[in-house]
Amino acid sequence: MPVTLSVIKHKMDDHIGQHVLVTSQIGRRKTTKRQGILRETFPAVFVVELDPGKANFERVSYSYTDILTKNIEVDFDASQAV
Repeated sequence: MPVTLSVIKHKMDDHIGQHVLVTSQIGRRKTTKRQGILRETFPAVFVVELDPGKANFERVSYSYTDILTKNIEVDFDASQAV
């Protein structure tokens, strides 16, 4: 079954309030990792509240399209929790 944006959104809805590790591609062979808690999901984006003291800003949002195109990877592994 092909993955669609609605399937991705429903999977994200199941993890609201859980710790998440987001690895994003920021350039050629460069990635950045951000840890936080999945706070909200909207029709086109989801919001991650970042761990305090580990980032210059409090929240970051990503598009479900980023997951579909593999620009970001989302991991809900409990071992990543602070």
